[in-house]
Amino acid sequence: MTHHDVYIAHLSKDKKLRNIIASPLSELPVKKNIALKLIGSIMSQQLSVKVAEVIYKRFLQLYGGKEPGAQQILDTPPETLRAIGLSNAKVSYVHNVARFVVEEKLTDAKLRKMEDADILAYLTQIKGVGRWTVEMLLMFYLGREDVFAMDDLGLQQAMNKLYKLDPSDKKAYREKLQTLSGRWAPYRTHACRYLWMWKDTK
Repeated sequence: MTHHDVYIAHLSKDKKLRNIIASPLSELPVKKNIALKLIGSIMSQQLSVKVAEVIYKRFLQLYGGKEPGAQQILDTPPETLRAIGLSNAKVSYVHNVARFVVEEKLTDAKLRKMEDADILAYLTQIKGVGRWTVEMLLMFYLGREDVFAMDDLGLQQAMNKLYKLDPSDKKAYREKLQTLSGRWAPYRTHACRYLWMWKDTK
């Protein structure tokens, strides 16, 4: 059995989810320069994809079009970062991440060795880095297969529709999300990806 067969068979035990599972998903990549991915993710928050891309391009142009290291970012004056279109808050968050990376001597290798829960606890210490940002990093940059991004709006909307959930009672709703996603372990990331895809084709 291929790895695709394994997680599809497991997720198909959930009858509702089985109905939306289409073809096998693309492989989850493990990418390099994770600190920069974290910074890019912070820059793009609350922006349209188009605007985010423009700002990120301007950001790279500050460093001659190459990916900067954390120290280089730290050495970039706040007004330079503001001039490419970042808000004051984002400029300070970007510097927070860069400072954390330098002080902690944070490398890709160090993150790869850590468990999901430890990475969450470790990176959310940084002011400006929320749980959702780290969950996206775990899924799409560290290739972790068992992450459930509970606070992702798109995911909630898909689950509300598929499982006919009522989000009005916050506490009961979160417990329900937890219970449902618990059944998908250890392949919760793939379940999320199917739900996102299904929502986008609806």
